[in-house]
Amino acid sequence: MHCDTDHAMTTITLRPDEPLDLNRTLGCGQAFRWEAADGWWQGVVGDHAIRIRQDGDLLTFYGADAPFVRDYFRLDQNLPEVLASIDRDPVIHDAIRCCYGLRLVRQQPWECLISYICATNTNIPAVKRRVSSMAERYGEAIESPFGTAYTFPRPAVLAGVCHADLWDCKLGYRTDYVCDAAAFAVEHSGWAERLASLPFEEARYELMRLRGVGPKAADCVLLFAFGFFEAFPVDVWIRRIMAEAYMPELTGKNCTPAEYDRIRRFAREYFGEYAGYAQEYLYCVREG
Repeated sequence: MHCDTDHAMTTITLRPDEPLDLNRTLGCGQAFRWEAADGWWQGVVGDHAIRIRQDGDLLTFYGADAPFVRDYFRLDQNLPEVLASIDRDPVIHDAIRCCYGLRLVRQQPWECLISYICATNTNIPAVKRRVSSMAERYGEAIESPFGTAYTFPRPAVLAGVCHADLWDCKLGYRTDYVCDAAAFAVEHSGWAERLASLPFEEARYELMRLRGVGPKAADCVLLFAFGFFEAFPVDVWIRRIMAEAYMPELTGKNCTPAEYDRIRRFAREYFGEYAGYAQEYLYCVREG
């Protein structure tokens, strides 16, 4: 069992120019290992099992040091400047006002890739169950501030799991895709570094060569794990918002590949280099 020894309470006092809404950030659906419990958020990031809460401008946490937490929540990113750059009309302005302080966290590439392969044609609770099941079965146990937690399994571990056992994690048809991705990551150990070094469109093309990684999954991974902030994932909610507020020419209910491409390219041109932040704010505000 891996023991995360950093159980001491640590705090960060957020400066006025470091806005953060922890609840919006961890509850908006971008990452799948966080749960709210008794006024705290608890989750696993890499080999850190973290418990964290926010009281005004004070972050209190266990399980990681301050530099790790600052890096994960991208507190070095000038969020007011980012939001000002996308604040172009009343619709996005209202989303920014309602969800101000939502940040895109810095996810681990391997876990993010598998999570979004598991996120196709399903809902967030189901993805959380799948990711949690894989971690509990094949990850390493960590002694944490909230009991035993589990790291996400490494590629070599998942690559060594037989198909039937992985199927038991309720992955369904995605089992084949996870097996393929694990084999790929083992064979190409520097895949994440190589992807990060590519221009956005090239990185997107490379990701989509993996079975089970379509346009939305690729855009999510590039946005959430690699910091390609121009990525603009399009799901049914975002398509609806874009059709109602920005692209009235969109017709029908199904988003074809060609339509997906039109939406993401429009968003990149309209919102600029931080279109991915616009996507997350529009998504977050959809239910008020």
